[in-house]
This record gives sequence, C-alpha cells and structure tokens, in this order.
Amino acid sequence: MSKPLIAIVGRPNVGKSTLFNKLTGQRLSIVEDTPGVTRDRIYAPGEWCGREFMLVDTGGIEPKADDLMLSKMRMQAQIAIDAADVIIFVVDLKSGVTANDADIAHMLQKCGKPVVLCVNKCDSLGDVPPDFYEFYNLGLGDPYPVSSVHGHGTGDLLDACIEKIDWENRTDYPEEYTKVAVIGKPNVGKSSLLNRLFNRKSLARVSSVPGKTVTVNFYDVDGVHFVDLPGYGYAKISKAEKKRFGELMEGYFQSGRPIRLVVQLIDMRHAPTADDLQMIDFLQQIGLPFVVVLTKADKLKPTQYKKRLEELGTELPNLGTGVQVIPFSSVKGQGSEQLKAVIEQACQSE
Repeated sequence: MSKPLIAIVGRPNVGKSTLFNKLTGQRLSIVEDTPGVTRDRIYAPGEWCGREFMLVDTGGIEPKADDLMLSKMRMQAQIAIDAADVIIFVVDLKSGVTANDADIAHMLQKCGKPVVLCVNKCDSLGDVPPDFYEFYNLGLGDPYPVSSVHGHGTGDLLDACIEKIDWENRTDYPEEYTKVAVIGKPNVGKSSLLNRLFNRKSLARVSSVPGKTVTVNFYDVDGVHFVDLPGYGYAKISKAEKKRFGELMEGYFQSGRPIRLVVQLIDMRHAPTADDLQMIDFLQQIGLPFVVVLTKADKLKPTQYKKRLEELGTELPNLGTGVQVIPFSSVKGQGSEQLKAVIEQACQSE
C-alpha cells in the first residue's frame, strides 16, 4: 500500500522541524530559534519497526493571527491535517500550555483524526517535571515526553503513531495499481470523460477522502486506479478557499504517491484560465507526465472548432516534448481512443 501520512503540527518555535529531522534521520527542515522559519510543507519518508510512512513538517499554527504570511502557514498546516492518517501535535515543556496550544488542541479535536501529543524539550533524563502534567488539560490523552534534540522519547512517540494507524482498513490501494490523476475546473466534464472513456453510464466510486468543502474520489477501472481531484477555480468562493483547493492538490502530488499520468482537462470553448495555466506550470516544475484534454469539443461548430485549435496554439504555454493535446467529446466519443492509448502507454512505462 502507499505510505500513510504522519503530520507534525504545532505553534511556532516548539521544535517541530528539529523533531522532523530527528525522525527522518535527515536535515531537511531549517532549524533556527526564530519562530516561523518553516513556512511550507516538507515531506520525507520514515520507517519504524518495519512500518514505512511519510512524515510532513508544517509551518507554525497561530489560529487567530491576521498576518498574511501566518495565515498562509496556517493554511499549509490545515492541508497536511486534512491529508494525514495521524497527527503529532508538538508543544513546548518550557513554555507550558499557551492559549494558542489550547486553540490548536480544540481544532484537532474537531478534525476527527488520531492525535499524539508530543511534549518537546524534555531534555533531562529521569522523571518528568511537575509542569509536564499540565498538558493533560489539553484533552488529547496521554502526552509523550520527547527531546527532539537528543532523541529521548522518540521511540515511544513513533510506537504511539504506528498503533493509531489502521493498517488493515486504510482506504488506499496496492502499489501494483497504476495511479492516474484527473484534474480540471468544476464542470469541465471529468465525470463524463471517465464514464465515456470506459463505456459506462456510471463508474462505481471505490472510496472518497472528504476535505472541508472538497472531496478526492477514487475509482478502480480495469486495474487502473483513477484519482478524481477536486475542481479548482470555483467562482463563488473566497480567494483563500480557492488557494486551499489548489494547495490540496499540490499536497497530493508531492506526498510520495506513485502517479503515472495526470490528465489535465480544459474546456475547449474557452481560453485556458490563469488557474489552468498555473496547474500546467506546476506539473512541468515537478516533472509529472501529463496530457491536456480539451473537453466539450462537440459543442463547437466546425468553423469555431478550427478557430479554437489555432487560438490554443498561442494560448497554451510551451508544453515540451511528448505532451499531447487531445480534443475530446464525451457525447460523440471524439478523442477517447487516443486518450486511452496515452493512458495505456503511461501504465506500461517503467
């Protein structure tokens, strides 16, 4: 199965990045005494007692901060929380329980995910100091004393994380399944494309991973594991939510999942939006193979169809060698065989 995700969260300067580096055995996160050094999510593989997983380090959460950068860091952490199987909530023994700690604990209690409470900076061996027991007031169960600098207590912490992962019933797929991601704006025709592509009126949804207002759907078709990611660029939601949707997909692509192909859908009737172009640029930057599918081709008259093809030649960026652009109609079947061939080739490639 693909690796479960353990997210490390907490307010700034409690030692999350030091813990992340200690657990992964690598110095991937920047470690300084300045609060808020880690601003984006950082992923790395980990292993404990024969169990493999992915760890993600997040920026510090300040629930009530209005600063733009702090808001972005909070959003990045929320994305990691939404995707995580288990959450390590890091607090600081020396600071005690702060108002921000209490707010984060309340947020985590509502998220419905298993939480392991890590009391960091317990750097002395022996019995924990009396102040340690204050952290029971957060209502997250037994706290684990840890020194991320020296490594004390990290074994017990990982034991607790491994125990909280439901290894038998995780809604994921064996690695032999090929993963193909389908992305695009809302109402661009993702469901219609999948149904037409495999000649089915309605694909059986295998499972779903709910987010706050979006859903990632999974479909198993002929041994291929399709991932239908949430539409980006909703017109009737806030800019912050739009950004969160995009970052949810970014987190999915960067979390170590094996993806053979991304099918990028664009409505052929209209010029690619800024969101479309940004997604293509992102796929190029991280090196994922993708194909551009121009949906709703049947809704254009022949003269309009020809004109749009010419315009798309300048509207789309330089896609690079091997990236195909396929006009598609879920009604008439145009482009379905060509797209099938691209998917089959991607599935067979090593």
